[in-house]
Amino acid sequence: MPEEFHRIRRLPPYVFAEVNTAKAKARAAAEDIVDLGMGNPDTATPPHIVAKLVEAVQDPRTHRYSQSKGIPGLRKALANYYDRRFGVKLNPETEVVATLGSKEGLANLAQAISSPGDTILVPNPSYPIHQFGFIIAGASARSIPYTPDDTMLEAIDRAVRHSVPKPTALIVNFPSNPTALLASREFYKELVALALKHELFILSDLAYAEIYFDENNRPSSVLEVPGAKDCTVEFTSMSKTYNMPGWRMGFAAGNPRLISALARVKSYLDYGAFTPIQVAAVAALNGPQDCVAEMRALYKDRRDVLVKGLHAAGWDVPAPEASMFLWAPIPEKFRHLGSVGFSKLLLEKAKVAVAPGLGFGEHGDGHVRIALVENNQRIRQALRGIRHFLQGDNAAPVEELNEG
Repeated sequence: MPEEFHRIRRLPPYVFAEVNTAKAKARAAAEDIVDLGMGNPDTATPPHIVAKLVEAVQDPRTHRYSQSKGIPGLRKALANYYDRRFGVKLNPETEVVATLGSKEGLANLAQAISSPGDTILVPNPSYPIHQFGFIIAGASARSIPYTPDDTMLEAIDRAVRHSVPKPTALIVNFPSNPTALLASREFYKELVALALKHELFILSDLAYAEIYFDENNRPSSVLEVPGAKDCTVEFTSMSKTYNMPGWRMGFAAGNPRLISALARVKSYLDYGAFTPIQVAAVAALNGPQDCVAEMRALYKDRRDVLVKGLHAAGWDVPAPEASMFLWAPIPEKFRHLGSVGFSKLLLEKAKVAVAPGLGFGEHGDGHVRIALVENNQRIRQALRGIRHFLQGDNAAPVEELNEG
């Protein structure tokens, strides 16, 4: 019998595992590690959302099976959000489906629209599910540049002309995880025109739509472009916007054919999120949005403290315009180590955990991702460790790190 099942063989070893193992070992030795690795919001879900959950869970009727595609009030609330925020009209019955987080939605859509031998265009680096959701479904991923500019557009056009069979879909994710880059509305117009020309589906991951730091440069939706609904589905999430990561509540919206395919697959796999969670999500979308503004201000403050401190320590890291991450180029002195080696050394010497860029694709190996998921006191503690590490003689040979 084969050692591994076919789909498992297509998944490489989990890149983050080495750093996670080292982190667990350090904590077992009672070391105080400042964990800036995982994009896991550390602040509480707003009280009015929690209160609505508690209220709904008191009703025994909500304990029954829910609806796989989402309760009607939730789908309507998401459509209203798109209308308010982007000026996009959505039909809650045919153009919206609730998902168990955007990650589940992407993976299930991959199952719905992919066949073995299909090719999907995926930016490199990008969030792992963008590629591996389709690989698990049996498709192949072809890397394209991650920058929202002519370089990406030209690569898409080239991939369509030179791939056999022709690609069926492409992934975009702006604000990006991990790079924090934003796309302009003009870029989306060119992207939609190109997708329509080549009969490509666009799958847009907009999970960080509300984490931005300049009111004059708010993230756009691909669906704002006229004609985009003919080829686009967009995924959003409650996780980051309302500090609800563990609640697992997300959405897909856009092209009715793709939405129908996703809903059909989901109908075989789940009965939807627990109804009280969906009711609370309605309260989040329809209720006061002060909490979202407060969340943005919190991440902006943390960003400013961290970027300023890193610059003072001699690490030139750009300040992101959006998202909850810094995409930090590895300092020249340590670049030979690669992102995994550098992350392990940073953990050992500075007591700070970050995510190695290799985990987001081979073209991310020159960077590490730093998440804004600790308070300013802990960030300053991390900065002291990083400054001591960078200004000391801490470069270790690759062989020594690999032995660890």
